[in-house]
Amino acid sequence: MAGQAWTFVDGEWHEGNPKIAGPMTMGFWAAATVFDGARAVDGMTPDLDRHCARSVASAKALGLRPEIDGETIEGLAREGIKKFTNGHALYVRPMFWADSGIIIAADPDSTRFLISVYEVPMPEGPSNAMVSSKRRPNAETAPTAAKASCLYPHGGMALTEAMQQGYENAIMCDQLGHVSEFATANLFIAKDGVVSTPAPNGTLLNGITRQRVIGLLRQDGIEVQERSVTLDDVRSADEVFSTGNYAKVQPFTRIEDRSLQPGPLYKRAHSLYWDYAASQPI
Repeated sequence: MAGQAWTFVDGEWHEGNPKIAGPMTMGFWAAATVFDGARAVDGMTPDLDRHCARSVASAKALGLRPEIDGETIEGLAREGIKKFTNGHALYVRPMFWADSGIIIAADPDSTRFLISVYEVPMPEGPSNAMVSSKRRPNAETAPTAAKASCLYPHGGMALTEAMQQGYENAIMCDQLGHVSEFATANLFIAKDGVVSTPAPNGTLLNGITRQRVIGLLRQDGIEVQERSVTLDDVRSADEVFSTGNYAKVQPFTRIEDRSLQPGPLYKRAHSLYWDYAASQPI
């Protein structure tokens, strides 16, 4: 749960949860909203610039018209981070939304912006997952090129399904039955010394932390394959782990009825990522 929060909107910082939408706000009732997320933790802001830039790209992909650039958003993010004392684990969330539209079509000229910075602890310990009955949409059926809010209830249903059965996350497949990602993060497996992860195919978010971990592992001499991953691949893997902004690099120690241990390739990915993060100070 979020703790202390600051939000910049309409030229001012507001503490807490400012009221910025009403029943006629397009982004509220018609999901004409995009967002992004970055972390500030222990004096580090890994890839903050890329997360801020992606929020602008997502807005454009949804047909909105942002009037602020990623560099300016990054500056606001750093301004908000300074409102907290050191040691707090923070989530940084820029958002764009349409204020109005025509029937269900958002009016790009009504695009608004805010950025929230708030306390959210880093998750502790490994996780577990089941295979969800829900499947990810493709680019022909949803705005998968954007980090769009309308995509998240779908993952939320998969997560709820998993939690009701005693799991902490859900593995979601694409429309053809190939593994896409976890409900909340990108998915990686390791087998016989090789790391594999589903290739971007218009159904999964090509996460910034995902891209960073792939690059770091390859620079370290570890083979990483971006390919079609099957459920059998996951169920027979030596290791399973996730990457994402919320938890960064996290091991999975149970996939349905199969137990695993955090393995050497997960540990290497985790170590490489946080070594990189330490080079990205606030």
